[in-house]
Amino acid sequence: MRCRYMVRLDWDMMGGQGRQRLAQQVIDQLRLQIETGKLRAGAQLPTEPQLEAAYGVSRTVVREAIADLRAAGLVRPIQGKGVFVSEAATRSGLTLTPVEIRSIPETLELLEFRMAAEGEAAAIAAYRRTAEQEAAIAAANRKMAMRMEQGLSTIEADYEFHLAVAIATNNRFYVDVLRHFGARTIPRGQFPTLPEANDRTYLEKVHLEHAEILAAIADQDAERARQAMRAHMLASQRRYRFLAEQQPD
Repeated sequence: MRCRYMVRLDWDMMGGQGRQRLAQQVIDQLRLQIETGKLRAGAQLPTEPQLEAAYGVSRTVVREAIADLRAAGLVRPIQGKGVFVSEAATRSGLTLTPVEIRSIPETLELLEFRMAAEGEAAAIAAYRRTAEQEAAIAAANRKMAMRMEQGLSTIEADYEFHLAVAIATNNRFYVDVLRHFGARTIPRGQFPTLPEANDRTYLEKVHLEHAEILAAIADQDAERARQAMRAHMLASQRRYRFLAEQQPD
């Protein structure tokens, strides 16, 4: 697959959504081992090759699953040693503010809506975007990378990326929808206490997902753009469903 903007696209043969489903299976299994005590706080996770062999998945899937577990605060990497179960993972659950807890159902509903709307928007943008609009999408993605390097909030740049894709449809209704929701389109902005809000590994994963969308739009591959955007939304849904499961009834 041709790669644009110096970004390596590493899709499994099943495509983005298939990769997301496989990653979810790995996450569920590791989470179960943590919750049942098979993997205790401080325990080291199997290596990437061991996880690949155990679950019959690619390294891309394993890394995506570990990135999500890390973003949720369940595991932490130690340079040169490996990935370990965090102390927080063995507690009763993630601690969110009452406002954040109340935001979870709305966040999931918005992500469900965005998956349909933005998935199609990405496909339309792939065959309708102008050169200037493609450049604007790329500029938003570069801005996010720069904000990460500077240790600054990436929420605005993230929103600008999605808005630039909507503008590239040349259909004002897609733009109106994104502008109506504004920055709250980006879920992590509503959950500042989450570990992922400022987690570099998680943000790099989001940036790579954006890069995959951008490359498909740049290549005018509508179906690839649609699937890349849907996979991006599915990854977010997975994280916030996990949050909902962690909250007391």
